[in-house]
Amino acid sequence: MGETTRHKPTALIIDDEVDICYLLKGILRHREVDAEYVTSLTEARDRLQKRDSPSVIFLDNHLSDGMGIEYIQQIKKQHPSSRVIMVTAHDTAADREKAYHNGADFFIGKPFTREIILQIVDKILS
Repeated sequence: MGETTRHKPTALIIDDEVDICYLLKGILRHREVDAEYVTSLTEARDRLQKRDSPSVIFLDNHLSDGMGIEYIQQIKKQHPSSRVIMVTAHDTAADREKAYHNGADFFIGKPFTREIILQIVDKILS
């Protein structure tokens, strides 16, 4: 087998529900995306300072130490090449509008389906 120069896409999942993190990791494996997760904004800030920009960031809104929606602009400023997908159970028109205004690339309400995640990841990675 020849070596490929293409890097494997990466994802950072920021969600305080560990079962959601495992579910997303499993779905992303189908697209050979290396995913890791953190469960707070504090951990996310730390991880994003120490690593290269992930291809995709899945961001929950209601986290134990703050609102993900308020963190989108900071992510986009530090990692402009990363695509931010807001994933939240609180799927309101106002939250959707604010997320897009703050720089989110996609907005997904919970519960989500495997198909929705794969469609969005395929769009981002194509």
